[in-house]
Amino acid sequence: MSGMDLSVKIGKLELPYPTLMASGCYGSGEEFEAFADLSKIGAVVLKSVTREPRLGNPMPRLVPTPAGLLNAIGLQNPGIDWYLEHEVAKFAQRPCAVIGSVAAFSVDDYAYVTQRLAARDEIAAIELNISCPNVGSEGETFACDPALTGKVVRAVRAVTGKTLIVKLSPNVTDIAAIAAEAESAGADALAVINTLRGMSIDVHAWKPRLGNLTGGLSGPAIRPVAVLAVYEAARAVSIPIVGQGGIETASDALEFFLAGASAIAIGTANFTDPRIPEKIVNELGAYLEARGLRSLRDIVGKANVGFGTPFQYEGDVG
Repeated sequence: MSGMDLSVKIGKLELPYPTLMASGCYGSGEEFEAFADLSKIGAVVLKSVTREPRLGNPMPRLVPTPAGLLNAIGLQNPGIDWYLEHEVAKFAQRPCAVIGSVAAFSVDDYAYVTQRLAARDEIAAIELNISCPNVGSEGETFACDPALTGKVVRAVRAVTGKTLIVKLSPNVTDIAAIAAEAESAGADALAVINTLRGMSIDVHAWKPRLGNLTGGLSGPAIRPVAVLAVYEAARAVSIPIVGQGGIETASDALEFFLAGASAIAIGTANFTDPRIPEKIVNELGAYLEARGLRSLRDIVGKANVGFGTPFQYEGDVG
């Protein structure tokens, strides 16, 4: 595997490996240092932070499902003031890149939190979690409407020059339209996808198992949905895509690269085996070597008809 180029460039961010640890699934990295070599991953995406502290949703918050996990954490976090004072400085010690994640419920709050977090040298890039409901638009989720997506991305783009990765929701009818608008508004990259809405019901207690009633489904159950979303988004934009959703093996990761992703994010799988990211990197190198290839870039989009050619989004690309 010597000499295999697994590096990836996402906006201004240059990573030696294409593996990001998904937001909320890897802490800030230190929680996994006893089990995994953080220098062998591309980056850690931090848990989303908001303007004000949030206690999160009522218990229970996690429910295992066949081939997946339902979560309803509710964006629990200490708020940006406490976060900057007590947490961010230690991120400089990580042997990998650290990407901040921002969540909010208004356009102004997205810009405010991003500006403050991105100003810190310890933060290499910003992931914009736009799956939150917009309190100024009757609770409509930013990621479910192209106009709202564009509005929040433009506001955030205006306050930072750091790499901006916009995380898209799968809970839409046309993800390509959202992707195209995010790129037009100034996104440097897209993270595709966030969790799918789901519910699990206790047939003995006759009530939903989650305290919040509904939650986000992650894990291998959603991988086919995520691969399709990457495929469709990659045909609508020219910026890099971070593919995510149920990746557990190198074979899983390869599906995303071939669909058009330049990098991948690993989430739920870390809970079962913290060494999965390093295993995937090693196996990706072996895969390239076996095919006489030198770079991961040689396979990006190879299963996506029309990928890499000039494309004008005009509606459904399915």
